[in-house]
Amino acid sequence: MIYLDYAASHPMTPEALTAYAQAAALPGNPASVHGAGQAAREKLEEGRARLALALGTDPRTLTMNSGGTEGNNHVLLAVARAWEAHHGRPGHLVTTLTEHSAVLAPAQWLATQGWQVTFLSPDQRGGYSPEQLAGALRDDTALVSIHHANNEIGTVQDTPALAQVAAARGVPYHTDAVQAPGVLPVALGAWGVTFATFSAHKWGGPRGVGVLYVRRGTELLPVTLGGGQEGGRRPGTQNTAGVYAAGLALAQAEARREATFTHLSTLNRQFCQLIADIPGLRFNQPGGGSPRIVNVTIPGADGEALLMNLDMLGISASTGSACAAGTMQPSHVLTALGLSESDARASLRFSFGAATTQAEIAAAAAALAQVSEWSRLG
Repeated sequence: MIYLDYAASHPMTPEALTAYAQAAALPGNPASVHGAGQAAREKLEEGRARLALALGTDPRTLTMNSGGTEGNNHVLLAVARAWEAHHGRPGHLVTTLTEHSAVLAPAQWLATQGWQVTFLSPDQRGGYSPEQLAGALRDDTALVSIHHANNEIGTVQDTPALAQVAAARGVPYHTDAVQAPGVLPVALGAWGVTFATFSAHKWGGPRGVGVLYVRRGTELLPVTLGGGQEGGRRPGTQNTAGVYAAGLALAQAEARREATFTHLSTLNRQFCQLIADIPGLRFNQPGGGSPRIVNVTIPGADGEALLMNLDMLGISASTGSACAAGTMQPSHVLTALGLSESDARASLRFSFGAATTQAEIAAAAAALAQVSEWSRLG
């Protein structure tokens, strides 16, 4: 099997698996005061410290959770709840048409609860400018939520510039940065964001482990009630083994990040060159985006058929976000860029990792050329 779906999930590294097993063998609850509990607490905090160092922040700013979806929901819903408690009415949210569903779904729900939501439209690259954001802000804007790197086409936003626009108006800024670590530089202190969300399985850590950054001095209410773990923001017994393994995996990914970026850039160029002559194929990606992702459209083909035929040839790719797989709906990211619904359905995402080889890229390109003929609609 040739695995080219790293944007959906990065295989857990051998080192992370070993670290997970070691920490999972500890019997204690990290909240317990006895020796077994404190041994678990040490592993938990060691993982948190490694995560913080790699992300350029203080460990005290990181809340552990189950992943990017929980983190995104937590920020949007908790900020909205705090705004309504303070002002006695719904406020205004700014986000974009190309966000992950973990942002779009709570934003759309808030709109049903009386919130005014502005969905910014992307430029041809899938980008958003500081001027565009400035024009959308209002006196009652409670939050801006704009992703850092898009999970379907790889567009990278100028997060520091956008966050600065929001800060100048006193508006909190959240970014879904799930696709960045291990590929793109992350420096939370320099970014100037209020909130950021991450997911460990995107960099070779375990599934079900997420990181929510909350800038020091910022209040964020919990969205679940229970114990006092994670500073009261996210009650529940922490996943000690998961956090420990996630921290180790991110430390290793960050140490190799520049080499990984160069390797992925080489693979990206090679793959694009090899598939460029497939009849009708179009690229749906900006220059200068994340080299991990190549998104293409083969007009007249059926995306599900393309995927199934690729899978039969041993190639694992996707039609877009894993969270939307099986819905039979066209990609909202691609339709926001102006593609028709039929072309959006005829699109595929290939995403690479540090372990991907040039031989695998060549084989995948040959397979795509073959199945593009098999999968065209009659």
